Amino acid sequence: MLIVIGGLPGTGKTTLSRLLARRLAGAVHVRIDTIEQAIVRSGLARQPLGPAGYAVGYALTEDHLRQGLTVIAESVNPLSITRDAWREVGVRAGVPVAEVEVICSAPDEHRRRVTTRSTDIPGHRLPEWEEVVEREYEPWERDHITVDTAGQAPEESLATLVAQLE
Repeated sequence: MLIVIGGLPGTGKTTLSRLLARRLAGAVHVRIDTIEQAIVRSGLARQPLGPAGYAVGYALTEDHLRQGLTVIAESVNPLSITRDAWREVGVRAGVPVAEVEVICSAPDEHRRRVTTRSTDIPGHRLPEWEEVVEREYEPWERDHITVDTAGQAPEESLATLVAQLE
């Protein structure tokens, strides 16, 4: 199965993705931020990368799916074109696709998360609050799972997601 997790920075995507990967047997977490920063560290490109990180993520994800693994593909996934591309990866691999949007509906909590977190990827620059709220982010047009992490412990958000995936 392919589980595509998207949402604005600071909503809890990475935390939720990691917890879900640990929970599901045979699951792997593919994180676009990690891929993009590796490309930057290689010296081949600078931020913003454009579609390069996503293209690598799509290829890795399809390889993992063809090996029989469940993939949790995590990125901001702000555009319908990227969401369509993830869905196409699942179709090519012949697996079901679940699309998940992670939100934090409490603006003060979301801002606090964005302004107080630290990066876990060496050299990765986290966006400022203004960049998050001004970011291009198209509404999700088709049916998908929404997980609101506001006011919840990560384990509560995980339980909500697992229940909806079942």
